Amino acid sequence: MTKKLKPSALVAAAVAACMPVLAQAPADADATQTKVIQAAAQIADELSRLCPVAGPADQAAFDKCRAGLFRDSRFKRSLQSFVLWGRQRDPAAKLVDTKLTQFGPDVLAGMYVPLFMFNGQFSVNYVEREKLYEIRLETAFRNGLPPGQFPYPFWHEAEKWGMYEKANDLILWWDPKIERVKVAQFTMFGSHPPIQANAHVTPPAFDGQWRWTDAQGRSQPTVTVFDGLFRADNPYIGKLDSAYKSLALRMRESQCMDCHVPNNPDGSKRLVLLQTPMHAASEIKRLMKSVRDDRMPRDELGIEKPLDDASKAALLTEGAAFERLVDLAKQWEVRHEAALASEETPAPGIALRQTDEPTRQP
Repeated sequence: MTKKLKPSALVAAAVAACMPVLAQAPADADATQTKVIQAAAQIADELSRLCPVAGPADQAAFDKCRAGLFRDSRFKRSLQSFVLWGRQRDPAAKLVDTKLTQFGPDVLAGMYVPLFMFNGQFSVNYVEREKLYEIRLETAFRNGLPPGQFPYPFWHEAEKWGMYEKANDLILWWDPKIERVKVAQFTMFGSHPPIQANAHVTPPAFDGQWRWTDAQGRSQPTVTVFDGLFRADNPYIGKLDSAYKSLALRMRESQCMDCHVPNNPDGSKRLVLLQTPMHAASEIKRLMKSVRDDRMPRDELGIEKPLDDASKAALLTEGAAFERLVDLAKQWEVRHEAALASEETPAPGIALRQTDEPTRQP
């Protein structure tokens, strides 16, 4: 039997209350169980504070949730270096047989999980077939936000949009060996209604474009260009979008966009997305390694097909420029936060030194 908990400052009480939940776990795993319950209680408490129940169209609540989770949150620190994410279509399906998308912590914490709200209620269960702990968090989906607040048009597939709208639990699959979340899923198969009612929203028709420009000339979706995550005075924000456009052109020429897009044309069980600046920033280091090692692209049979020398060089050059800017933007944020924490007054903007600019080889 799974007992629902609401965390409080007395985590020890939550641990004691939850012990019967974990009867399926190995008998000698008491210390591990305690750690998992403590972690679950802390995550659930944080999510309920940063992302509390609100109206499904409440932009301010969404913005607060995004900013809080993207920065130094307990939730973000609980994720391993990359996490698999997706919907739970079949509760009986094993994770190994489930199609999931690979994200870095920045992407999951900054774009996907903030689309949900939380009330602090959670449950913990050990799942023998996975050798993982299942942390279930009661939730509801913010389906009333403008289209640009979603990482991409979830409505490109009606079933996907419908499952997001009906979501009532967020599942974090916790690996006790590394004490981190390896997989996260949203599901509509929880044992309770969504924690906030949301009437069905008919989204705009999907025109096949994962990115677009609005009437004011702004790149959309806005959440994918670090809007609201990096500070407005971060001197690298505008350069990041420009560098991504150059990289995206090279990726299209190198056939990367034939596979690494949300509709998953190859039906991959482990999808990597590269169609927006933030998705690409999360994967840029792994992308660069794959290109250097001639592990992509793949032909129609899934066999690695090395790029020609000119295409490979161009992709690596633009990728290095984008990677450099991502690193610089993050470093600037860290310095700025440190200055604020020490009550120093940072300069209104840190001028770019010549050595700060990413270089392109001729």
